[in-house]
Amino acid sequence: MLYGAELAGTALLVAVGLSIVILAFGQGSPVLQFIPDAGWRRLVTGFLFGTTGALIALSPLGKESGAHINPAVTLAFWLMGKLCARHVPGYLLAQLAGAAIGALPLLAWGAMGRSIEFGATLPGAAYGAGWALLGETATTFALIIGLFFFLQHPRLRNFTPALFPFLYAVMVYAEANVSGTSTNPARSFGPALVSGDWHAWWVYWLGPLLGTLAGVAAYRIAGWQDSAIAVAKLHHFEHDRYGVFRR
Repeated sequence: MLYGAELAGTALLVAVGLSIVILAFGQGSPVLQFIPDAGWRRLVTGFLFGTTGALIALSPLGKESGAHINPAVTLAFWLMGKLCARHVPGYLLAQLAGAAIGALPLLAWGAMGRSIEFGATLPGAAYGAGWALLGETATTFALIIGLFFFLQHPRLRNFTPALFPFLYAVMVYAEANVSGTSTNPARSFGPALVSGDWHAWWVYWLGPLLGTLAGVAAYRIAGWQDSAIAVAKLHHFEHDRYGVFRR
């Protein structure tokens, strides 16, 4: 049930989140006529993608697994000592399997989906892999710092899911042209699998890894207390049926 919830949550993130991306940017989408400005579409897409993640965290799936739905988040919680090491491989496998399953419905978008590789994250043509790596590192760093900032403050903790719509709206608006703003290896894995476009795939593993390590290091350097983060969850902090999380 634990890993099944994480698998289902990641599948929903990929299926729903990347359907939003396809609708916003796919060739032939009516959204292009209603919102012709690409900057506004990035802003709306980021907000809706973040909202998808927030709703998963609030859902019964999030209650079971904590709704990491991102290997970078799982790694960060483990490094902070809030997730038992023996469960890390299970989370990572569930996230990758969920991303693969969630990407399959994207094929139903047909030519519209194929026109943007079903939402695959790729380095911007004007930037290349080096800048994309820097962009992924920076945005993942912002994700981890923002997440930990909310979780370490008791007054903000219950509002942690509300961070994601606004954070991703800003990040996608500002950075999507550089790397696609993944911050999530599983999110990038799914559409790469169904599109067959693995160009610079390593960027979307190395960048989030570096951003996570930098975020955890900054958290410690800032002197924030590890114990302030209750458990490795984004919501439903009191629920730990399987004894996975550390207090």
